[in-house]
Amino acid sequence: MGEQQKNTQEPDLNQLRKVRREKLAELQEGGKDPFVITKYEQTHHSQEIKDHFEELEGKQVSIAGRMMSKRVMGKASFCNVQDLQGNIQSYVARDSVGEEAYKDFKKFDVGDVIGIKGEVFRTKTGEMSIHAEEIMLLSKSLQILPEKFHGLTNTDLRYRQRYVDLIMNPDVKDTFIKRSKILSSIRKFLDGQGFMEVETPMLVANAGGAAARPFETHFNALNEDLKLRISLELYLKRLIVGGMERVYEIGRVFRNEGLDTRHNPEFTLMELYQAYTDYHGMMDLTENMYRYVAQEVLGTTHIMYKGVEMDLGKPFERITMIDAVKKYAGVDWNEVTTLEQARELAEEHHVEYEDRHKKGDILALFFEEFAEEHLIQPTFVMDHPIEISPLTKKKPENPEYVERFEFFMNGWEMANAYSELNDPIDQRERFRAQEELLAQGDEEANTTDEDFMNALEIGMPPTGGIGYGIDRMCMLLTGAEAIRDVLLFPTMKTLGGKDQ
Repeated sequence: MGEQQKNTQEPDLNQLRKVRREKLAELQEGGKDPFVITKYEQTHHSQEIKDHFEELEGKQVSIAGRMMSKRVMGKASFCNVQDLQGNIQSYVARDSVGEEAYKDFKKFDVGDVIGIKGEVFRTKTGEMSIHAEEIMLLSKSLQILPEKFHGLTNTDLRYRQRYVDLIMNPDVKDTFIKRSKILSSIRKFLDGQGFMEVETPMLVANAGGAAARPFETHFNALNEDLKLRISLELYLKRLIVGGMERVYEIGRVFRNEGLDTRHNPEFTLMELYQAYTDYHGMMDLTENMYRYVAQEVLGTTHIMYKGVEMDLGKPFERITMIDAVKKYAGVDWNEVTTLEQARELAEEHHVEYEDRHKKGDILALFFEEFAEEHLIQPTFVMDHPIEISPLTKKKPENPEYVERFEFFMNGWEMANAYSELNDPIDQRERFRAQEELLAQGDEEANTTDEDFMNALEIGMPPTGGIGYGIDRMCMLLTGAEAIRDVLLFPTMKTLGGKDQ
């Protein structure tokens, strides 16, 4: 009984789709096939008309978009058209558009793409509208949009059918407009600092420059196995060797790892390298760039994310990893001299470690366990242990640590920067250590890249380098809860067979 009741209340979608196909067939038979139309002249968008209503009132405009609602009332009707900027009402009267056009209009469906030409006016209720003189069907929607009032709320479906999500949820479109602005303002800032944007290979023989497991693929023409890049680093440094001095790339990188609210297997990374500077230069640049982007995109340096305010206007805090662990875990790593001591401390504080972990690895585990979550305001965490930094210059006064920082906000790592290692002899040693880890089963360890070694031997100037997680930056600046909310098409499990 319950099932029968449900069927009487919910429209039969298959029947509705069938009706739409029949309407299309009728149009095509009558020589009115909307799919043969190749273009339509838009003169304005909805918001533009509302913003400039005073000067446009009484003038003719031409808009195009998706019909989101329709109210037929005898000889006159109203419909609402949604375009790039928003939506606007149109008044469609039989006497203005003509009898045949009005008859056709009455058969239009919600979701159809239409063009309307007419005069801008205000209705009796005060709503800015267009008085249609011509109305044209530009594309027939054969599918049914989700029910207006409930919208598209199933998140899995929203990510799979982003095109429907963008139609039904205006705030989603706003997020991606903001994302586009974030990227263009980053470019504007870096171009102003004398940086060149470059592009480097995604398909590589050796996926290096980060600790991550790569995706593997096969190139048939050369009968060679290749990997998808996990970072941009080793090619950009070759360009510094080549004398390009300031380079950056905003590009997709691929890591064969898990999915969660902050990780997607393909994501947007920006890396930049600047000759003749160090990690302090990278801190200054990061601080200035974040401030600039927030001001450009949001009009303020105060960010509110899920009720937490972060202030990009104040100088960012700078703290060493040792001091952060001392502050938040109450452990002074300066007093830890042996691996045994480090292991004892880990056991005492219930920090899990593996047999292969050295003293510096355990310090990093302490930092992750006790300090990260507290780094809400913009903070640079500096001077990491050498064990976790295979491409970084040692601190001259303390070679167990390197000139590296990670930038944190909201308890998240937002960027990772080095005074880049430019000593080829030291670099080869570190690659060798990485290969030993690989042999011990660490799938994220690097292998020696001989061409990169050759570049370093040619000679690389002292260089500062940094990698930024662009998706996380977009999350903070748009208030998005999960990385999937700032990726137009996030990675999803393929639906097959019964699941569909």
